[in-house]
Amino acid sequence: MTRTVRISYVIFILLIALVAWLNLGAFLLTALFGYLALQVFSFRRSKMLSVAIYLVVVIIIISGLVYFSSLAYRTLPKIAETSIPAMVGFAEKNGIQLPFTDYASLKNAAQDEATQGLATIGQYVKLASFRLVLLLAGLVVPVSIFLNSSWTAESHTPETPDDLYTAITRELTIRFKTLYQSFAKVIGAQLVISAINTALTAIFLTINGYPYAPLLVILVFLCGLLPIVGNLISNIVIVGVGFTISPRAGIVALIFLVVIHKLEYFLNSKIIGKRINSPMWLTLIGLLVGERLMGIPGMVLAPVVLHYIKVEVSAYRTLQEACPPVEPRISSGGLS
Repeated sequence: MTRTVRISYVIFILLIALVAWLNLGAFLLTALFGYLALQVFSFRRSKMLSVAIYLVVVIIIISGLVYFSSLAYRTLPKIAETSIPAMVGFAEKNGIQLPFTDYASLKNAAQDEATQGLATIGQYVKLASFRLVLLLAGLVVPVSIFLNSSWTAESHTPETPDDLYTAITRELTIRFKTLYQSFAKVIGAQLVISAINTALTAIFLTINGYPYAPLLVILVFLCGLLPIVGNLISNIVIVGVGFTISPRAGIVALIFLVVIHKLEYFLNSKIIGKRINSPMWLTLIGLLVGERLMGIPGMVLAPVVLHYIKVEVSAYRTLQEACPPVEPRISSGGLS
């Protein structure tokens, strides 16, 4: 490993640590998603056309997320107010102990948890404004990189002998490309699984006449982007809505979701397993560390970082095996 390669690794590790320390996971995740979208929409003859399509899609997605957030804000409390008494009644009838007794106790617990991180309204507004700036920066940065990926203002660097800066930035480009390729593999596989899971769940909700079906379908897809824990969140909501119809509907929903969960194990082994080949225990540890460092964005990025580390370490090991150290030879004149 050359000196410039070692320096690039140190800088890259420091940058990732800085992202975690400054809680910039949302920015990094948005930038990676944005660059992935630009690659999907890319046209060799016209980068500006790709950027235009990207901006239109971003506006549509943001509008959809704003509408979904507003709908969820109005609807989810109603679902909780009707589903929790039904679930509590069913649990009491069958001798099952639940950690909450009504919607008010669950709401108070959630509020107490929220006030630990947000002591005042002013802090909340400041945090929300900071998140918005991060998201906007994460949407703009990939466009700039897509149009000019060089480390200088000029899109084409002149033919000059390499200096230390050029050599290090060249290696840093390789590090970032490897990270992006890991992201594309992990998120691409997660999107496929989430789409399959969402389609099957949408069919189930439609056949059984569930209320709030469009909201639940979108929730299932978005939660499906979170490995392991995402399905747990959406499953709780669907089972709760099932109990608002009848206890039998809630049990049927639970059985269906268990079957879907088992199917997802198969899909994980076939789709994600072949791409990532990471055991569940390692993924869970990565999720816990990512959540503690950067919240939900950290949970999404955790499998990406794990895959990136595996790729880099595997490449270094292969390089070492391909170029074994040369043993000194002893001749009559000494070492040669």
